[in-house]
Amino acid sequence: MTVKDLKQGKAAVGTMVRMVRNPAIVLVAANAGLDFVMFDMEHGAFSFETIADASSLARAKGIECFVRVPELSKGNVSRALDCGVTGVMVPMVKNGEEARRFADWAKFAPTGQRGLGGSGAHTEYLDAAKNPEAFMKQENEKVLTIAQIELAEAIDNIEDIAATDGIDALLIGPADLSNSLGVSGQFNHPKMDEAIAKVAAAAKKHHKIFGFHAAEELTRKWMPHGLTLRMSLMDINLLAKGMAAITSLRD
Repeated sequence: MTVKDLKQGKAAVGTMVRMVRNPAIVLVAANAGLDFVMFDMEHGAFSFETIADASSLARAKGIECFVRVPELSKGNVSRALDCGVTGVMVPMVKNGEEARRFADWAKFAPTGQRGLGGSGAHTEYLDAAKNPEAFMKQENEKVLTIAQIELAEAIDNIEDIAATDGIDALLIGPADLSNSLGVSGQFNHPKMDEAIAKVAAAAKKHHKIFGFHAAEELTRKWMPHGLTLRMSLMDINLLAKGMAAITSLRD
């Protein structure tokens, strides 16, 4: 699976990495058959150096490497992309104005104003300045911009967010969304169903990718509604489950 495939409507499955700082985790994920990993810089302790190392390994192995940046800023978005990631997710996008700033920093002209950067991890250390127009066009197609929808304000403004040129995907963060809607942890509450359905409808209307970060049951619930960007669990959950299984050897 590539970002291009995802943009054409194919489903992709992956997980979030919050704790493991060894870049080789992308190789483990690829060997397991995942399509992508997303490094969590919002709640994890990653440096951009780690992200660059992981991105280079991911490119060599053929798995997509995404990152959730700590917050919306030009430095976070542009540096992550220059580290070679093929997808950036911004948490808690609230409105169309924030979505436009995100797209502006993440996409090259004519869609946005991302700086070319010449050569680096994002060019696989080739000189992009030799044919900048071709490189920028290709990069805009390869890079996935994900607006994370996890606030009631975002639900109110979902049409403006979804209509933003340069935003590729809308991804539900159910934990914070349930908090914002006053139904903390109740992921199947009618308020949640109504809010998530609005996001799914807006994604379909504006030809955006609909995404979710959740466990299997909740993910499968929304798959019939066009959910193709399927991120489930994270390294902490997966390691804990595997370790807990070892305790059966006491019996």
